[in-house]
Amino acid sequence: MEEQALVIAMVGLLGIGAQWIAWRTGWPAIVLMLAAGFLAGPVFDLFDPKEAFGELLSPMVSIGVALILFEGGLSLNVRELRHSGDAVWRLATIGVLVGWAFGSLAGFYIAGLVWPVAILFGGILVVTGPTVVLPLLRQSNVKTRPSSILKWEAIVNDPTGALCAVIAYEYFRKVAESPGASLFEVVPPLIIAALLAGAIGYAAAWVIAYTFPRGGVPEYLKVPVLFTVVVGVFVLSNAIEHEAGLVAVTVMGVAMANMNVQSLRSIHPFKENIAVLLVSGIFILLSASLEWEDLTYLGTTWRFGAFLLALLFLVRPATVLISLLGSDVPWNERLFVAWIAPRGIVLVAISGLFALRLGDLGYAGGELLIGLSFAVVVATVVAHGFTIDLVARWLGIKGVSRPGLLIVGSTPWTISLAQEMKDLGTPVMVVDPSWQRLGAARQKGLPFYHGEILNEATEHNLDLAPFQVLVAATENEAYNTLVCNEFAHEIGRDSVYQLGEAGSEHDRHALPPSLRGRALFESGFGVSDVHERQQQGWRLRKTKLSEEFDFEDAQQTLPEATHMLLLLRSSGVMRFFTHASRPEPRAGDTIISFSPPVERKPDEKAARKAEKATAESREGARTGPTTDPDTGPQTA
Repeated sequence: MEEQALVIAMVGLLGIGAQWIAWRTGWPAIVLMLAAGFLAGPVFDLFDPKEAFGELLSPMVSIGVALILFEGGLSLNVRELRHSGDAVWRLATIGVLVGWAFGSLAGFYIAGLVWPVAILFGGILVVTGPTVVLPLLRQSNVKTRPSSILKWEAIVNDPTGALCAVIAYEYFRKVAESPGASLFEVVPPLIIAALLAGAIGYAAAWVIAYTFPRGGVPEYLKVPVLFTVVVGVFVLSNAIEHEAGLVAVTVMGVAMANMNVQSLRSIHPFKENIAVLLVSGIFILLSASLEWEDLTYLGTTWRFGAFLLALLFLVRPATVLISLLGSDVPWNERLFVAWIAPRGIVLVAISGLFALRLGDLGYAGGELLIGLSFAVVVATVVAHGFTIDLVARWLGIKGVSRPGLLIVGSTPWTISLAQEMKDLGTPVMVVDPSWQRLGAARQKGLPFYHGEILNEATEHNLDLAPFQVLVAATENEAYNTLVCNEFAHEIGRDSVYQLGEAGSEHDRHALPPSLRGRALFESGFGVSDVHERQQQGWRLRKTKLSEEFDFEDAQQTLPEATHMLLLLRSSGVMRFFTHASRPEPRAGDTIISFSPPVERKPDEKAARKAEKATAESREGARTGPTTDPDTGPQTA
């Protein structure tokens, strides 16, 4: 018991530690997690998951994969298919058959596997895996359509690949029992089982969507009930047919995502945290379970290296390009999708399951699937993880690279801020539910979204990926707090800001600091403070710093009452001056400040007035009299 507890603690430490290092360095997290598992297991022999958990290891991994697929299904919205639906459909049908065929041929002719093992492994290889694809897409910031195609393919093809492996296994089992058995004895029952599993998943989603909003389950039990139902659906469907549970939970997740269940919004942070923990834990457990014999055998022959190269440069590109022939997807996006196909947890888990079963049937080479599947995961994750940015940039499908600013509330002050940031090359978006208040944004040509930011439909209609910072600056301080609290889990608590800290004493006590975003300005200006000063002629100014002109020099050129708002790094990163933090300015930064009108000396004012009058007199003498529509001819 103590040994198992120690292993669980080490798995958590290694998995989350690898995720943190990936965040700090920008390296693919999956690569670091695989490396951590290799070091902890085969290299240093710190623990052996098989010895620690025994027969429980396989069901633990299976349930973890099911929960990951369900969570991935919750992120799929059918509205995304408006631009990528044809490509997704082709990859989920034609792509599966072509990829299965090419993968099987590569396994037999290049890797040297016997036909049954090669065909089964070729079916498993059609999976790509949301556990690796989604983190890569978040890190690379690819345009919407290729990103949507890869995301849908990853989640939809995971259960499909599992079913392909089941079909191959059941066929060869039938052949072993009764030579001469045909595919027609195997395929129809499996298709019926998959359809039944999908119906079970959809029914479970409907029950949840019906009971949750009607108070059938108390708020504190919604998350436990939901995850218990997911596990129950998975186990029940697997009792009907092996691996049919993956179909059921995927259908359940996609169905719930498109039923507009308002109650699910509150569990998003929890489900995302669970997904991170599961991905980290499963990768550490599986990579630590490897045996040195499996790894060393793979390195004794050229065949397996050649197989990996064929998988990267022949099988995947041919599968995608054949599937998308005649589609409206541009060639640069086709080539990008053809290159990106990292494999993940599902490949390793299913390979490990069927490796043992093939051995029981007497087929030679089944034991190689575990080591070979890990080799495929490492090769694809490293190749695609370290090149996705380069390939996206080379093919011209890179999304907005500079961090964007999402501004909630269209007011004179926010329009000024949006204009300044747009002029500096920062992607901006002004969001407001009032079409009238958005008039100023439309007149200035600023990007805007007409809608309620807190409405769940906004998640589907507005792509929030380009925006790493949110500023809530409506005239309602409580609403600003609500917006910041809602988006803190998605954008980050340190990246949501609001006006309102300097409001009334009642507001400060009514709204706990734990719910607020960071207060803009070191003084914590409230909505009324900014509004009053803008009426007095205050405006936003930008000042560029250099080696010769530092922050102190900039302060001396600005009016004494100036308040610093933010500094913009040359990379586009925004750092705000708040009541709790003061960023360190450096050469190359641009300072955005909020300052009063520049007071000029009386003699300077008189000189400018005389100069203006002289200029007007000269203009009038040159152009002659002008006509006013109300009073008739006038002279300048």
